[in-house]
Amino acid sequence: MTQVALIDYGSGNLHSAARALREAASLAGTGHEILVTDTPEDILAADRIVLPGVGHFAECARGLRARHGVEDALNEAVLKHQKPFFGICVGMQLMATAGMEDGQTPGLAWIKGLVDRIEPGEGYRIPHMGWNGLDILRPHPVLADLGDDPHVYFTHSYAMSPDNPADIAATADYGRPLVAAVARRNMFGTQFHPEKSQRVGLQILSNFLKWAP
Repeated sequence: MTQVALIDYGSGNLHSAARALREAASLAGTGHEILVTDTPEDILAADRIVLPGVGHFAECARGLRARHGVEDALNEAVLKHQKPFFGICVGMQLMATAGMEDGQTPGLAWIKGLVDRIEPGEGYRIPHMGWNGLDILRPHPVLADLGDDPHVYFTHSYAMSPDNPADIAATADYGRPLVAAVARRNMFGTQFHPEKSQRVGLQILSNFLKWAP
């Protein structure tokens, strides 16, 4: 049976993410086992990797690096072995060069760019919280078959700004466009929470489990 490593580093809604991934595996018919883990050995043995994240960038980065060998295992699995990777919310933000919340904190630097405080349009509040439409900028297998006018669930005050616009897969309008999803080679990430986004979120996770980058 193929495995998805759902990384436990003290900074994610693991129960909801694991439940949604199991439901997505059933929907996709892929038979994936969802393994919640914080060990390098499990990460390197897994077929796919999901990094969730809730809270502050700096706290999440510290939590990840406090797990001995996990950052090195992620770099080896994702960059060297090109295993499909999905980052959720702060898990996506950690793919960036650095985050500016609570001072500048290095990220994984897989996608060049910074994570900084949202500057919404006039009359829009921070945090950006609730349902919002998804504007897909380019076709991507993980964003396939979402139907007309897909809506997803956000809760965040900071957003990623990739240096290369080609790394942006989707945006959301919050008075001005906010990066909602990024994609580069075998890596994909969403600022929104697919595990809270009902049918659209399950379709995205199902697509990820079938994706062959």
